[in-house]
Amino acid sequence: MKANKTTLEFTLLTFCIAYFSAGILIIASHFGYTVYNWVSSFAQLLADLPFAIYILSPAIASFLVLKKNRKIESLAEWLKNVFYVKNSWQLYFYVFAMLALYFFIHYLLAQDKEFAQPFYTFFLSIPGNLFIGGLEEAGWTYVLQADLAQKCGYIRSSFLTAMIWLLWHIPLFFIAGTDHSTGAINFVMFAIQLMAFRFVYGAIYQLAEKGGVFLCILFHTLFNALSPIFTSVVMTWQGTILANGALLLISLISVFLQNKKGPADFTSTGGSKK
Repeated sequence: MKANKTTLEFTLLTFCIAYFSAGILIIASHFGYTVYNWVSSFAQLLADLPFAIYILSPAIASFLVLKKNRKIESLAEWLKNVFYVKNSWQLYFYVFAMLALYFFIHYLLAQDKEFAQPFYTFFLSIPGNLFIGGLEEAGWTYVLQADLAQKCGYIRSSFLTAMIWLLWHIPLFFIAGTDHSTGAINFVMFAIQLMAFRFVYGAIYQLAEKGGVFLCILFHTLFNALSPIFTSVVMTWQGTILANGALLLISLISVFLQNKKGPADFTSTGGSKK
């Protein structure tokens, strides 16, 4: 498989922005800088702005690379593509059902069933998690995974994107204030989740076609907003294996049924074109 120019440029630019900004933040951590997962003051909001550059690196690279290669004409067109919301109710149900299943399995298997935060914080944190989290899919799904899917199919594109996505997340474990750096997130559990979720995003994109990017943004945003509430629930090995395994299996079956060409074509190129 030979990656095209857009894919390579996007990946390189994303990592340049992310690792450069993360490097500065890691150095600043030694002088008192910290990320605030829950912002309660204007000063904390300002402190999170440099961190936002790191998190938004896939979205920034997406716009710049697509504009450079004349795949979009303007920011308005990019935003229109990213936030294309005219999807069927069945597709929205699919997104919500996958999220519900993931947390339900974790909750069912957890010994500690206490919520780490009141549930109303979910609604308060949605806007922040759209920018610091959800908009990653304006790059990973819209550019990288979509391009790879057209070259090597759903399965391999999901796996390759997951590996790149995992490498992009590594600096989070060294930036003060993140759950990753405090030890609240187990790296191996996190890697399993990322792998399964890339298959979920790939399935959503293929099922939804034009509106797939927004649905992936929605899934990512809602997941990040719900996760702090279920912190004590999701950190079990049994839940990690079963919850992510269930989502992976459903994603594979969904794409298999959508292709309607039998097992021989399961790894063939699928999905919509930009």
